[in-house]
Amino acid sequence: MTSGPSTASITIGELEANYSLYCKALRLLIREGRSVQQLRRTVCWQRLQTLHNCLPNQYREPEYLHALLLRDQNKG
Repeated sequence: MTSGPSTASITIGELEANYSLYCKALRLLIREGRSVQQLRRTVCWQRLQTLHNCLPNQYREPEYLHALLLRDQNKG
């Protein structure tokens, strides 16, 4: 018996289909004033990181997305 958390299996197709939702969640968390430390522990950050790791030419790193979203928020 294992004592670690159980993880649900998710496909790259499912990650890609929900990409906009992960970005929206990240945007909302940034608006709430969450720190990068807090963001790194979220599901949306982990899913965005997985997409980047699997398809780096198509998806940016979450750190880069964070910087873009933070910049956009500060402009508005």
